[in-house]
Amino acid sequence: MIQKLKITSNESNQRLDKVLSSLLENFSRSRIALLIDEGHVTVNEKEAKASLKVKEGDEIVVFIPEAKEAKIEKEDIPLDIVYEDHDILIINKPQGMVVHPAFGHNEHTLVNAILNHCDDLSGINGEKRPGIVHRIDKDTSGLICVAKNDVAHNFLAEQLKDHTMARTYTALVRGVIAENSGEINLPIGRDTNNRQKMAVSRTNSKEAVTYFKVLQRFNEHTLVECHLKTGRTHQIRVHFSYIGYPVEGDPLYCGRKYDKLYQGGQLLVATELKLIQPKTKKEMHFKIELPEYFKEILKKESL
Repeated sequence: MIQKLKITSNESNQRLDKVLSSLLENFSRSRIALLIDEGHVTVNEKEAKASLKVKEGDEIVVFIPEAKEAKIEKEDIPLDIVYEDHDILIINKPQGMVVHPAFGHNEHTLVNAILNHCDDLSGINGEKRPGIVHRIDKDTSGLICVAKNDVAHNFLAEQLKDHTMARTYTALVRGVIAENSGEINLPIGRDTNNRQKMAVSRTNSKEAVTYFKVLQRFNEHTLVECHLKTGRTHQIRVHFSYIGYPVEGDPLYCGRKYDKLYQGGQLLVATELKLIQPKTKKEMHFKIELPEYFKEILKKESL
């Protein structure tokens, strides 16, 4: 596809990449930068750099290569779709499903299933693939947001960045928390002794903030609601383990006897999601109930 543009007085004396970002609304800044770097953009029939200051009357031609099919196989896996429109897809991911293909997990992932479901995916960074806006761990179940086009992906990514996308999790942790609510503000980085784990660390780490509220206390456990200010890998699991209340069932952070109540993985669910719809700009609120396996555990007398 070829896009031909003519610079008006409104765009004059601005950088080429900035002008294209405003004129090509369906393309992210990174996609535009890639098109320029690969020589797909000309100004007055000459290849141009991103920093070029365009002038009134300049003729810009943008060659947009056809989006490549993602090298991920489609799989007919049922999806629990909470909501869908032309821009976004809200899915209730089951426990045990990996979100994105990676080494050791090339099949049966959420992305494999999404590719089979969505035929109208736009090219994101030049590749047809579902735009996973945020991820949740394999053994964490619950709400996850998928962008169906480039504009939606970048709009939602900005919401994550400026914290206007609100994510709420429900977790069952070991031990009885005395406080009714609290804030855990501890930096998280890669565990130097185990590359599969994250750890609270003051070096090579990033800010991590989790807010929590106690929902219910049991004899040896506490049901908590968690809100994330940041979204670090394993954040809730690392934070609660560090302060002495590990998430029940967590094989990485709950110690040797992590299967005290449940052997299926951590009892952690992404239960609520609030976001602004990319096109309508209306606030949307999604909420799910705890899954049946979680409800059954809450009924146990040994809790």
